[in-house]
Amino acid sequence: MTQLNFINKPIFEHGALKQISEVLRSIGIKKPLICTDKGIVDIGILDNLRSLLSNEFTPTIFDQTPANPTEEAVNTALQLFKTEDCDGIIGLGGGSSIDLGKAVAIMATHEGNLVDFSLNEGGMEKIQGTAPLLAIPTTSGTGSEVSGGSVIIMHDGRKLILASPQLVPDAAICDPDLTLQLPPLLTAGAGMDALTHCIEAILSPMIDPPAEAVGLDGIERVFRNQNLIKAVKDGNNKAARWNMMMAATEGAMAFTKGLGAVHSMSHACGAKQDLKLHHGTLNGVILPTILRFNHGHVGEKYERISGSMGLPKISDLAEVIENLNHEIGLPKNLREMGITEEMIPELSQHSLVDPCTYTNPKIPNLQQYEKLFSEAIG
Repeated sequence: MTQLNFINKPIFEHGALKQISEVLRSIGIKKPLICTDKGIVDIGILDNLRSLLSNEFTPTIFDQTPANPTEEAVNTALQLFKTEDCDGIIGLGGGSSIDLGKAVAIMATHEGNLVDFSLNEGGMEKIQGTAPLLAIPTTSGTGSEVSGGSVIIMHDGRKLILASPQLVPDAAICDPDLTLQLPPLLTAGAGMDALTHCIEAILSPMIDPPAEAVGLDGIERVFRNQNLIKAVKDGNNKAARWNMMMAATEGAMAFTKGLGAVHSMSHACGAKQDLKLHHGTLNGVILPTILRFNHGHVGEKYERISGSMGLPKISDLAEVIENLNHEIGLPKNLREMGITEEMIPELSQHSLVDPCTYTNPKIPNLQQYEKLFSEAIG
């Protein structure tokens, strides 16, 4: 068994879900609210989890997590948490379900509105204690199982970040077998989320050499060892699935030093609820544009990233990512995802005030964001 020596000591193992009863006991949960989505229900993962719970546990199910979690969905899940007298939360699914679970964990122990706890509203210090949370990822992308962050679309339409050490899940079960049924396109999008986390974390101007080292290892797993391509082409490749889940976890460990403009733009696009855009896919599509924008402002970091990819130091990283996106079947640009020129002013304003902007190596102004969106739309 692999167990990472991190804050919440995530368990990493094929078949690790079998340990769920033991893990729940260790963090004091008896009546969990399981935050998940219909897709997880349909492919049988929820039923599998319930069959592994011993009789001492009484789970309640919330399976209405949207593709991009909303404050409305959080409030609905919170009401269920209170009505059923739950004492903890299981986030089962991709980053959306785990992020929604984190938001419920905040509101289960705090008064007020969720927006008050966002970074944009100075909410980090307001988060003083949360309901116990077990994270069980079923994708390999967000790393939400080890991160202290959550991203939620608020009632006013803004997609905002909640961040606090209190939001690191109390425990995490990382079972790569849960990703075996993930279809190729979602595997690709989630994998690009992990890769973008590693790259943007390294490029952040914040000084944290250990975090950068972890990010470089994640890049090596995703790209140099071709685990993303292997997982996309053969979803039953267990070694590739294990390495991609590890890379996703490493990406979140790395971005403790910050992310960048890719995420600022991705958050803005993801706030377009009618389009139901996948966060990781957005990151992959936007990444080449920001790599070109940041060029000349990152010291020798592009050379270090190229080295971890197994490429010559003079490689054009933007072109490398574009070629990877093509090989794994992602859209060529934002236009193919439904983003149009008419949206640029609103998207640019949203990106400008996103906290990720401030840890980009070159901070874009409003006009630069407008140009970046134009380039990413194609």
